[in-house]
Amino acid sequence: MSARSWWLMIAVGLGILLNPLNSSMISVAMPSLQNVFHLDLTSVSWIIFSFYIASSIAQPVMGKASDLFGRRKIFLSGIIVAFLASLLAPFSPNFSWLIVFRIVQSIGTSMMVGVGMAIIRIHITEKQATALSVLSIFLSGAAAIGPFIGGMLIHWWHWPAIFFVNIPVMLASFLLAWRTIPKDEPQASHTRNMSFRTCMELIDAVGILLFTVGLVALLVGLLSAKSSGHLTLQNVIISLTGIVALGAFVRHELQIKSPFIPLRAFAKYPAMTRVNVEFMLVNILYYSLFFGIPSYLQVVRHVSEFQTGLLMLSLGLCSLVTSPIAGRWIDKSGPRPALLMSAILMTGGSVWLVTLNQTSPVISVCLALAAFGISNGLNNVGMQAALFQSCPKEIIGVASGLFNTSRYLGTILSSLLISIVMGGHFSFIGFRMLGIILTLLALSLVLMSRRRQKVVQLQA
Repeated sequence: MSARSWWLMIAVGLGILLNPLNSSMISVAMPSLQNVFHLDLTSVSWIIFSFYIASSIAQPVMGKASDLFGRRKIFLSGIIVAFLASLLAPFSPNFSWLIVFRIVQSIGTSMMVGVGMAIIRIHITEKQATALSVLSIFLSGAAAIGPFIGGMLIHWWHWPAIFFVNIPVMLASFLLAWRTIPKDEPQASHTRNMSFRTCMELIDAVGILLFTVGLVALLVGLLSAKSSGHLTLQNVIISLTGIVALGAFVRHELQIKSPFIPLRAFAKYPAMTRVNVEFMLVNILYYSLFFGIPSYLQVVRHVSEFQTGLLMLSLGLCSLVTSPIAGRWIDKSGPRPALLMSAILMTGGSVWLVTLNQTSPVISVCLALAAFGISNGLNNVGMQAALFQSCPKEIIGVASGLFNTSRYLGTILSSLLISIVMGGHFSFIGFRMLGIILTLLALSLVLMSRRRQKVVQLQA
């Protein structure tokens, strides 16, 4: 592989790591943001909801946009958008403005993730597997060390530092990308003489709008009812608006030729549907722990942000170490044994959380973090392999898009679960209840994994 190819990988890698880095650093910042802006847990959770909702919409949209306007332009534009958001977010006059900048940051980083892999596939023709594995290290490594970096930055420089830390990374990525990413011309048939209406139909603007309105309205209705402690007419109307919008979204997606989320693929390939459902459950489990443990340590056990980041490092390191081992295991035995082991580990980690009490050594949470970290390493490889097995090659692009959608939905639902269980403030009783719910979810994954193994054995 040439030196130019390596520099291209580094340029793209520095760009795409910003999305998982910023989505993971925030987990340690939640208690600080609650104190600074005088919010309850339900309200501050929108710093998580907003990022993942925006990412789930922006990534597939930017993939389409790159065909229209060129991948190099979209990647460089993403760096600029994310740079401006990261620069302005620390100066937010209130929490609402912080949410706005967080959404803009998510869109900018999603522009890079959405086209980064495509740039590597197109412009690096030798040792593509090596190139893609290097990018995977950027993605998984950023998510793994995000809580540690966030904890360290908040401990020494307070919460604005988790935005400022992006700036040197973005500058380096922009300069390298400007020099190394080849210019690509957009497809002439798509861009010349295209009307605004045609462009909106191509990206399915109506579907995006219905999906966004439905999801946000439903979350606002549910969380408002939980935060106030009683159901009001306004909560009911907002929730019903969300349900109606999501229903209209489903109907719309089934009728058009180029849907934002191709729902027909779920009905046509049931095995792929099962993989996506399991992946969504896996992410509910993983991110409930990922976002729940930092608040438990800081609010309930009064651990500092720096120490919280150190403890959370065990989650990421176990995931990173496990991933290459999982790859070799899955190459030999297929994904099913690894996914069953992952579900068992998640069950064990969830049970361990339930056994903790208010006098348990704080370092004991590392056992649960290690169990979930190892299971995450198994899932990163196993679920992707199961996806490839469950769908035909001709729709692998669509399948990958649905797969990422399942990831984001699981992450959003994990934040919703924490907000509903905890209410306005994080407590030990709520944390134990969360552990019980996670145990039940993990047990359901064990049963699903065992059932899948039996089906495969009967088919063989």
